[in-house]
Amino acid sequence: MTDQPQKTLLSLGHGYSARALAARLLPLGWTVIGTTRSADKLDAPGTEMHLWPGTDLAPLAARASHVLLNAGPTAEGDPFLAETGSILAQTRPQWLGYLSTTGVYGDHDGGWVDEDTPLAPSTRRGALRAEAEVAWQSLASAHGLPLHIFRLAGIYGPGRGPFAKVRAGTARRIIKPGQVFSRIHVEDIAQVLLASMQAPSPGAIYNLCDDDPAPPQDVIEHAATLLGLPVPPAIPFEQAELTPMARSFYAESKRVRNDRIKRDLGVKLLYPTYREGLNALRHLEP
Repeated sequence: MTDQPQKTLLSLGHGYSARALAARLLPLGWTVIGTTRSADKLDAPGTEMHLWPGTDLAPLAARASHVLLNAGPTAEGDPFLAETGSILAQTRPQWLGYLSTTGVYGDHDGGWVDEDTPLAPSTRRGALRAEAEVAWQSLASAHGLPLHIFRLAGIYGPGRGPFAKVRAGTARRIIKPGQVFSRIHVEDIAQVLLASMQAPSPGAIYNLCDDDPAPPQDVIEHAATLLGLPVPPAIPFEQAELTPMARSFYAESKRVRNDRIKRDLGVKLLYPTYREGLNALRHLEP
Protein backbone atom coordinates (compact mmCIF):
# COMPACT_ATOMS: atom_id res chain seq x y z
CA MET A 1 0.00 0.00 0.00
CA THR A 2 1.29 3.43 -0.96
CA ASP A 3 1.83 5.90 1.87
CA GLN A 4 -0.97 8.43 1.49
CA PRO A 5 -1.81 11.77 3.00
CA GLN A 6 -4.79 11.36 5.31
CA LYS A 7 -6.83 14.10 3.68
CA THR A 8 -6.49 14.01 -0.09
CA LEU A 9 -9.54 13.46 -2.31
CA LEU A 10 -9.23 12.34 -5.91
CA SER A 11 -12.46 13.28 -7.68
CA LEU A 12 -12.74 11.42 -10.99
CA GLY A 13 -15.14 13.42 -13.14
CA HIS A 14 -15.17 16.51 -10.92
CA GLY A 15 -18.66 17.84 -11.55
CA TYR A 16 -21.44 19.76 -9.83
CA SER A 17 -21.83 17.58 -6.73
CA ALA A 18 -18.10 17.01 -6.29
CA ARG A 19 -17.43 20.74 -6.41
CA ALA A 20 -19.89 21.25 -3.58
CA LEU A 21 -18.03 18.60 -1.59
CA ALA A 22 -14.69 20.26 -2.36
CA ALA A 23 -16.04 23.56 -1.01
CA ARG A 24 -16.55 21.79 2.33
CA LEU A 25 -13.24 19.93 2.33
CA LEU A 26 -10.85 22.74 1.40
CA PRO A 27 -11.47 24.85 4.54
CA LEU A 28 -10.80 21.70 6.59
CA GLY A 29 -7.29 21.41 5.16
CA TRP A 30 -7.97 18.79 2.50
CA THR A 31 -6.18 18.56 -0.81
CA VAL A 32 -8.61 18.02 -3.70
CA ILE A 33 -7.51 16.65 -7.06
CA GLY A 34 -10.06 16.56 -9.87
CA THR A 35 -10.35 15.38 -13.46
CA THR A 36 -12.50 16.73 -16.25
CA ARG A 37 -12.96 16.08 -19.96
CA SER A 38 -13.49 19.78 -20.70
CA ALA A 39 -10.72 22.37 -20.82
CA ASP A 40 -13.23 25.06 -19.86
CA LYS A 41 -13.83 23.28 -16.53
CA LEU A 42 -10.21 23.27 -15.44
CA ASP A 43 -10.77 26.40 -13.39
CA ALA A 44 -11.88 25.09 -9.98
CA PRO A 45 -10.67 27.33 -7.14
CA GLY A 46 -8.50 25.48 -4.67
CA THR A 47 -8.61 22.24 -6.66
CA GLU A 48 -5.75 20.72 -8.65
CA MET A 49 -7.44 19.92 -11.97
CA HIS A 50 -6.31 17.59 -14.77
CA LEU A 51 -7.71 16.76 -18.19
CA TRP A 52 -8.72 13.14 -18.63
CA PRO A 53 -8.31 11.27 -20.94
CA GLY A 54 -4.77 12.51 -21.38
CA THR A 55 -3.49 12.31 -17.81
CA ASP A 56 -1.93 9.26 -16.16
CA LEU A 57 -4.20 8.54 -13.21
CA ALA A 58 -1.79 6.25 -11.35
CA PRO A 59 0.29 9.04 -9.74
CA LEU A 60 -2.87 10.91 -8.77
CA ALA A 61 -4.40 7.80 -7.20
CA ALA A 62 -1.18 7.14 -5.30
CA ARG A 63 -1.58 10.51 -3.59
CA ALA A 64 -5.24 10.01 -2.67
CA SER A 65 -6.58 8.81 0.66
CA HIS A 66 -10.16 9.06 -0.64
CA VAL A 67 -11.55 8.59 -4.18
CA LEU A 68 -14.91 9.76 -5.52
CA LEU A 69 -16.27 8.40 -8.79
CA ASN A 70 -18.59 10.89 -10.45
CA ALA A 71 -18.74 10.00 -14.14
CA GLY A 72 -21.84 8.61 -15.81
CA PRO A 73 -21.46 5.26 -17.60
CA THR A 74 -21.78 4.72 -21.33
CA ALA A 75 -22.69 1.63 -23.31
CA GLU A 76 -19.06 0.60 -22.82
CA GLY A 77 -19.45 0.81 -19.04
CA ASP A 78 -17.99 3.13 -16.42
CA PRO A 79 -15.37 5.32 -18.10
CA PHE A 80 -12.89 5.06 -15.22
CA LEU A 81 -13.22 1.39 -14.29
CA ALA A 82 -10.91 -0.09 -16.92
CA GLU A 83 -8.03 2.30 -16.16
CA THR A 84 -8.40 2.75 -12.43
CA GLY A 85 -9.57 -0.69 -11.29
CA SER A 86 -6.11 -2.21 -11.09
CA ILE A 87 -4.63 1.07 -9.83
CA LEU A 88 -7.06 1.30 -6.91
CA ALA A 89 -6.44 -2.35 -6.09
CA GLN A 90 -2.80 -1.37 -5.51
CA THR A 91 -3.20 2.04 -3.85
CA ARG A 92 -6.11 0.87 -1.65
CA PRO A 93 -7.74 4.16 -0.64
CA GLN A 94 -9.32 4.53 2.78
CA TRP A 95 -12.68 5.36 1.19
CA LEU A 96 -14.14 4.89 -2.27
CA GLY A 97 -17.43 6.52 -3.25
CA TYR A 98 -19.55 5.99 -6.35
CA LEU A 99 -22.31 8.45 -7.30
CA SER A 100 -25.23 6.53 -8.80
CA THR A 101 -28.91 7.40 -9.24
CA THR A 102 -32.27 6.43 -7.81
CA GLY A 103 -33.13 5.60 -11.42
CA VAL A 104 -31.76 2.11 -10.72
CA TYR A 105 -35.03 1.30 -8.90
CA GLY A 106 -37.19 1.89 -11.96
CA ASP A 107 -40.89 2.75 -11.85
CA HIS A 108 -42.92 2.01 -8.70
CA ASP A 109 -46.11 3.84 -9.67
CA GLY A 110 -45.60 6.37 -6.89
CA GLY A 111 -44.73 3.76 -4.27
CA TRP A 112 -41.88 3.90 -1.77
CA VAL A 113 -38.42 2.41 -2.31
CA ASP A 114 -35.41 2.07 -0.02
CA GLU A 115 -31.85 0.78 -0.37
CA ASP A 116 -33.03 -2.84 -0.11
CA THR A 117 -35.54 -2.53 -2.96
CA PRO A 118 -34.49 -4.81 -5.85
CA LEU A 119 -33.07 -2.94 -8.82
CA ALA A 120 -35.41 -2.84 -11.81
CA PRO A 121 -34.39 0.10 -14.03
CA SER A 122 -36.89 0.96 -16.72
CA THR A 123 -34.71 3.38 -18.70
CA ARG A 124 -31.46 2.82 -20.54
CA ARG A 125 -29.79 5.42 -18.33
CA GLY A 126 -30.88 3.60 -15.17
CA ALA A 127 -29.80 0.23 -16.56
CA LEU A 128 -26.31 1.54 -17.31
CA ARG A 129 -26.02 2.86 -13.76
CA ALA A 130 -27.14 -0.47 -12.31
CA GLU A 131 -24.54 -2.27 -14.42
CA ALA A 132 -21.84 0.16 -13.29
CA GLU A 133 -22.78 -0.38 -9.64
CA VAL A 134 -22.38 -4.14 -10.08
CA ALA A 135 -19.03 -3.71 -11.83
CA TRP A 136 -17.62 -1.55 -9.04
CA GLN A 137 -19.04 -3.89 -6.40
CA SER A 138 -17.32 -6.83 -8.09
CA LEU A 139 -14.00 -4.98 -8.13
CA ALA A 140 -14.40 -3.95 -4.50
CA SER A 141 -15.24 -7.50 -3.45
CA ALA A 142 -12.28 -8.95 -5.32
CA HIS A 143 -9.77 -6.52 -3.81
CA GLY A 144 -11.29 -5.56 -0.48
CA LEU A 145 -11.90 -1.96 -1.51
CA PRO A 146 -14.06 0.24 0.80
CA LEU A 147 -16.77 1.02 -1.75
CA HIS A 148 -19.77 3.19 -0.82
CA ILE A 149 -22.63 3.71 -3.28
CA PHE A 150 -24.73 6.87 -3.21
CA ARG A 151 -27.99 6.82 -5.17
CA LEU A 152 -28.89 10.42 -5.92
CA ALA A 153 -32.38 11.74 -6.60
CA GLY A 154 -32.91 14.76 -8.85
CA ILE A 155 -30.21 17.31 -8.05
CA TYR A 156 -30.88 21.03 -7.67
CA GLY A 157 -28.96 23.94 -6.19
CA PRO A 158 -27.26 27.19 -7.21
CA GLY A 159 -27.48 27.53 -10.97
CA ARG A 160 -29.80 24.52 -11.17
CA GLY A 161 -33.06 25.89 -9.85
CA PRO A 162 -36.28 26.71 -11.72
CA PHE A 163 -36.10 30.48 -11.24
CA ALA A 164 -34.46 31.39 -14.55
CA LYS A 165 -37.16 29.60 -16.55
CA VAL A 166 -39.94 31.04 -14.40
CA ARG A 167 -38.57 34.57 -14.91
CA ALA A 168 -38.17 34.00 -18.63
CA GLY A 169 -41.70 32.67 -18.95
CA THR A 170 -40.48 29.34 -20.31
CA ALA A 171 -41.24 27.21 -17.23
CA ARG A 172 -44.01 24.65 -17.77
CA ARG A 173 -46.26 22.89 -15.28
CA ILE A 174 -46.62 19.50 -16.93
CA ILE A 175 -49.34 17.47 -15.27
CA LYS A 176 -49.17 13.68 -15.22
CA PRO A 177 -51.60 12.36 -12.58
CA GLY A 178 -49.83 10.44 -9.82
CA GLN A 179 -46.36 11.57 -10.91
CA VAL A 180 -43.91 12.30 -8.09
CA PHE A 181 -40.15 12.83 -8.01
CA SER A 182 -37.65 12.84 -5.19
CA ARG A 183 -35.03 15.60 -5.06
CA ILE A 184 -31.83 16.51 -3.22
CA HIS A 185 -30.11 19.85 -2.75
CA VAL A 186 -26.45 19.75 -3.78
CA GLU A 187 -25.37 20.99 -0.32
CA ASP A 188 -27.08 18.00 1.25
CA ILE A 189 -25.23 15.72 -1.16
CA ALA A 190 -21.98 17.30 -0.01
CA GLN A 191 -22.76 16.88 3.67
CA VAL A 192 -23.73 13.21 3.24
CA LEU A 193 -20.52 12.45 1.36
CA LEU A 194 -18.45 14.16 4.04
CA ALA A 195 -20.29 12.28 6.79
CA SER A 196 -19.53 8.99 5.04
CA MET A 197 -15.86 9.90 4.58
CA GLN A 198 -15.65 10.59 8.31
CA ALA A 199 -17.39 7.32 9.22
CA PRO A 200 -16.64 4.75 6.49
CA SER A 201 -18.84 1.68 6.22
CA PRO A 202 -17.50 -0.39 3.31
CA GLY A 203 -20.25 -1.92 1.24
CA ALA A 204 -22.85 0.62 2.34
CA ILE A 205 -25.48 1.96 -0.03
CA TYR A 206 -27.27 5.24 0.66
CA ASN A 207 -30.23 6.99 -0.93
CA LEU A 208 -29.69 10.75 -1.15
CA CYS A 209 -33.01 12.56 -1.30
CA ASP A 210 -35.09 14.94 0.79
CA ASP A 211 -38.16 14.21 2.90
CA ASP A 212 -40.84 15.31 0.44
CA PRO A 213 -41.28 13.54 -2.90
CA ALA A 214 -43.51 15.89 -4.84
CA PRO A 215 -45.13 16.43 -8.24
CA PRO A 216 -42.91 18.56 -10.50
CA GLN A 217 -45.69 21.09 -11.12
CA ASP A 218 -45.78 21.90 -7.40
CA VAL A 219 -42.13 22.93 -7.49
CA ILE A 220 -42.71 25.28 -10.43
CA GLU A 221 -45.75 26.77 -8.72
CA HIS A 222 -43.79 27.41 -5.52
CA ALA A 223 -40.94 29.03 -7.46
CA ALA A 224 -43.36 31.37 -9.24
CA THR A 225 -45.02 32.25 -5.95
CA LEU A 226 -41.65 33.08 -4.36
CA LEU A 227 -40.89 35.41 -7.27
CA GLY A 228 -44.33 37.02 -7.20
CA LEU A 229 -44.89 35.96 -10.80
CA PRO A 230 -47.89 34.28 -12.43
CA VAL A 231 -48.02 30.53 -12.01
CA PRO A 232 -47.40 28.94 -15.43
CA PRO A 233 -50.48 27.26 -16.89
CA ALA A 234 -50.96 23.53 -16.53
CA ILE A 235 -50.17 21.39 -19.57
CA PRO A 236 -51.42 17.77 -19.69
CA PHE A 237 -48.52 15.36 -20.12
CA GLU A 238 -50.06 13.92 -23.29
CA GLN A 239 -50.00 17.36 -24.91
CA ALA A 240 -46.53 18.42 -23.78
CA GLU A 241 -43.74 18.64 -26.33
CA LEU A 242 -40.78 16.98 -24.61
CA THR A 243 -37.38 15.80 -25.69
CA PRO A 244 -36.81 12.04 -25.42
CA MET A 245 -34.60 12.71 -22.39
CA ALA A 246 -37.26 14.82 -20.66
CA ARG A 247 -39.96 12.31 -21.49
CA SER A 248 -37.89 9.49 -19.99
CA PHE A 249 -37.98 11.22 -16.59
CA TYR A 250 -41.75 10.92 -16.61
CA ALA A 251 -41.52 7.17 -17.30
CA GLU A 252 -40.83 6.57 -13.60
CA SER A 253 -42.72 7.63 -10.49
CA LYS A 254 -41.54 6.68 -7.01
CA ARG A 255 -40.98 7.99 -3.50
CA VAL A 256 -37.47 7.39 -2.16
CA ARG A 257 -36.75 6.81 1.53
CA ASN A 258 -33.73 8.49 3.14
CA ASP A 259 -33.85 6.94 6.64
CA ARG A 260 -30.41 5.37 6.32
CA ILE A 261 -28.42 8.60 5.91
CA LYS A 262 -30.10 9.94 9.04
CA ARG A 263 -29.76 6.78 11.11
CA ASP A 264 -26.31 5.58 10.07
CA LEU A 265 -24.57 8.86 9.26
CA GLY A 266 -26.37 11.21 11.64
CA VAL A 267 -27.28 13.56 8.80
CA LYS A 268 -29.80 16.33 9.40
CA LEU A 269 -30.88 17.69 6.06
CA LEU A 270 -30.22 21.35 5.44
CA TYR A 271 -33.13 21.42 3.00
CA PRO A 272 -35.66 18.75 4.03
CA THR A 273 -38.11 19.81 1.30
CA TYR A 274 -37.98 21.75 -1.95
CA ARG A 275 -39.64 24.68 -0.17
CA GLU A 276 -36.63 25.36 2.06
CA GLY A 277 -34.31 24.69 -0.84
CA LEU A 278 -36.02 27.09 -3.23
CA ASN A 279 -36.31 29.76 -0.58
CA ALA A 280 -32.54 29.61 -0.04
CA LEU A 281 -31.88 29.71 -3.78
CA ARG A 282 -34.20 32.67 -4.14
CA HIS A 283 -31.90 34.67 -1.86
CA LEU A 284 -28.82 33.49 -3.77
CA GLU A 285 -30.33 34.29 -7.18
CA PRO A 286 -32.20 37.59 -6.75
